[in-house]
Amino acid sequence: MTTATNTRALAHPAREEIRLEGVLHALSDAVRLRIVREMARGGSGGFSCSYFDLPVTKSTTTHHFRVLRESGVIRQTYQGTAKLSSLRRDDLDALFPGLLDAVLTAADSQAVRLGDS
Repeated sequence: MTTATNTRALAHPAREEIRLEGVLHALSDAVRLRIVREMARGGSGGFSCSYFDLPVTKSTTTHHFRVLRESGVIRQTYQGTAKLSSLRRDDLDALFPGLLDAVLTAADSQAVRLGDS
């Protein structure tokens, strides 16, 4: 007997597989950091990719979300036809206490200093 594979299931690292260098790499890009900042400000609900007004093409947006997902920064799930993304704050805070808050605080300070808030 064969079972159908759900092609809509997305691979995510388990909490214990999330690596600091992967998280830092994901957060080192300005567009990805912007996505994470907006998610952190927006609460714990899921956000569709179209929620974000990004200065890149749709294919580049998809790439950025994939990097965030594969590094363990976000979780993506399908609800109907929509792919929703949410910040894995609990996992990140458990693994790297204070890291996400420090990065977000620094990014907010930089945005104010550069007039990008």
